[in-house]
Amino acid sequence: MTATFPKRPSDELGNTPGKKPRTGLAADLSASLTVFLIALPLSLGIALATGAPLQAGLVAAAAGGIVAGCLGGAPLQVSGPAAGLTVVTAELIQRYGWRTTCAITVLAGFCQLGLAALRTARSALMVSPAIVHGMLAGIGVTIALAQLHIVLGGTPQSSAVANVRGLPGQLADIHPTALGISVLTLAVLLGWPRLPGRPGRALRKVPAALAAVATATACATLAGLSLPRVDLPSWSSHALPGLPEGPVLGLVAAVLTITLVGSVESLLSAVATDKLIASERSTADRPPRADLDRELRGQGAANIVSGACGGLPITGVAVRSVANVKSGATSRKSAMLHGLWVVLAAALLVPALVLIPLAALAALVMAVGVQMVSITHMRNITRHREFLVYAATVVAVVLGGVLEGVALGIAVAVAVALHRLTRTRITVEELDGVRHLRVRGQLTFLAVPRLSRTLNQIPHKGHVVIELDGSFMDHAAYETLQDWQDSHLAHGGSLEMTGRPAEGAHGHHCCRPWTPWKNHCDHRAPAPRSRGASRLASGITAFQRDTAPHVRDELARLAREGQRPSQLFLTCADSRLVTSMITASGPGDLFTVRNVGNLVPLPGAETSDDSVAAAIEYAVDVLRVDSITVCGHSGCGAMQALLNSAPGDPATPLNRWLQHGRPSLRRMDSRHHAWARIAGRLPADAVEQLCLTNVVQQLEHLRAHESVARRLADGTLELHGMYFHVGEAQAYLLSEGEDFFDCRVFDTVGQHA
Repeated sequence: MTATFPKRPSDELGNTPGKKPRTGLAADLSASLTVFLIALPLSLGIALATGAPLQAGLVAAAAGGIVAGCLGGAPLQVSGPAAGLTVVTAELIQRYGWRTTCAITVLAGFCQLGLAALRTARSALMVSPAIVHGMLAGIGVTIALAQLHIVLGGTPQSSAVANVRGLPGQLADIHPTALGISVLTLAVLLGWPRLPGRPGRALRKVPAALAAVATATACATLAGLSLPRVDLPSWSSHALPGLPEGPVLGLVAAVLTITLVGSVESLLSAVATDKLIASERSTADRPPRADLDRELRGQGAANIVSGACGGLPITGVAVRSVANVKSGATSRKSAMLHGLWVVLAAALLVPALVLIPLAALAALVMAVGVQMVSITHMRNITRHREFLVYAATVVAVVLGGVLEGVALGIAVAVAVALHRLTRTRITVEELDGVRHLRVRGQLTFLAVPRLSRTLNQIPHKGHVVIELDGSFMDHAAYETLQDWQDSHLAHGGSLEMTGRPAEGAHGHHCCRPWTPWKNHCDHRAPAPRSRGASRLASGITAFQRDTAPHVRDELARLAREGQRPSQLFLTCADSRLVTSMITASGPGDLFTVRNVGNLVPLPGAETSDDSVAAAIEYAVDVLRVDSITVCGHSGCGAMQALLNSAPGDPATPLNRWLQHGRPSLRRMDSRHHAWARIAGRLPADAVEQLCLTNVVQQLEHLRAHESVARRLADGTLELHGMYFHVGEAQAYLLSEGEDFFDCRVFDTVGQHA
């Protein structure tokens, strides 16, 4: 998983140091135009894919922008017709007709209002991501198969299976004109973001979707090609909803399907938009976080208006929302203005819209469908061992439908969860006269018979070590373990419990350093000094009472034998970085050096600091560590200060120390070094880019130290770079041979362990 990055922060992130972004109405106006240019061709294309009147896509885009934008709870989310509902809507139109489909959309809107009144929005997020992404991938496959027939000059069939069966015949009867326009559209769509040079940078401000459709339309018109084009009938004959006609159960299922899929997609898009805003903007520049219940009300109202006016169903749309955030929108005015531009386009641009070839729109929607099958999502799902759920959902959506796919996905997810609960490994082995009972997995009532049978095989009057490696223990398992322990101790035996604590084991607290940790939920003003001292004393008391009994033997051994750490861990002094937490280490594992900015001064540098060099020499030559890790982190205040510093700043101790970070700043600005990269996404801003670059640069500084260079030459020392994202609680390891930070390295190590 790799990504290319621009050479300067301003190219992509739009936040060049020293250049203030636009704010207020000007920023919203600019962002609304960008979103409008993306929404216009996509709305027409989605309407084409569903088989609805093409102006229905414009009605939905306008209603989504104005109504959902005004009433919704996610200020920067943009709503409109979405690819996620294309398959469902197309099936409804074929089964019930367009007017009844509009009525179903209205009823689904009322259902969303009811769900919002019951404050159930958060419950929709309980659906497994594997099911959601599987549903979207299945919809994407179905869309791509249907639009492929139009790309080849034919007509799509009623189902994905029928489209696959009809593909050989369609390939034998290709229409070269339609195929040529489609290929041109795809070529521009894929190549537009990669236009080189300064002219390319200027052209890339035009959305790729608009550029692709406009280019195909211009070529078809200038060449006088004869092929089907957009048909926008008079608005006076636009079809409005009628009374629902059809079996009651079928109509109820249709309403529930639109409600479920639309609500889940909208809420997930709102959460994703919040995460994007948090990663790209400082706290002062962020709008309020999404109110999901209000967002559901806004979506419901927009669906009522859209359906009543003869429009498609509406959801929050990730593509337009991302464009809105990236374009610098600051409030909900941007989404509302984009809806207004759609209304004006529907009234004034009809002569231009009717020139668009249907093959160009089909190619655009087919590309959207293919992009819905995300390789990144598949990797994440595989890493969490839920690919079976994902695959079952995809296949069921393609073969059956969205509702069937989601139902099967939920059933498979439940089956997988039950299977994991029953896969509890219980083993016993004897080492040096001590019996070790190891439990791998969750201890539930399903594992009690095996646990009881194994415990009864262990003789009394001996020492037993019980290792619990699970996150849950139910009451039945706890009682079984407790009864056996009481019996074992009563017969003169001894017992030691280690491993991760199980939630249900209230009577046995292993070392749990994060249980009493309350800082993360304390948002009050800083405590007075006396209260701070009281908190310190309270923490020491808790340690002596709860933790010390479990670590006393290990610390006594370390006191006798001395420290023998395997790793020098050099990180920032930031209070949010807890090295033992993010490395799952304990006493004696790490030799830790912390300073502002995790800097390693070069030997002999001006204002050199010998304390870091002394620690490096001691760790490498005396302690003989096997590896050195430099760990940076997100939101580093030292890197922010380094970015904002200037040559004429006062020579304070902090500024003199930050001079050791100047090489990192020069490396980031240099055209001779590629930017450091992070898995799955661009760096959030220039500060994060400097944090990543600084890790790479400090590793270079380490190599300049004589003791490190000697051990590296001998092959007895390794250097590692690490980046910890505080807000996501995610660690990334620097890949060997390139400045690429990736979290998958840890999963690979874990699988082999």
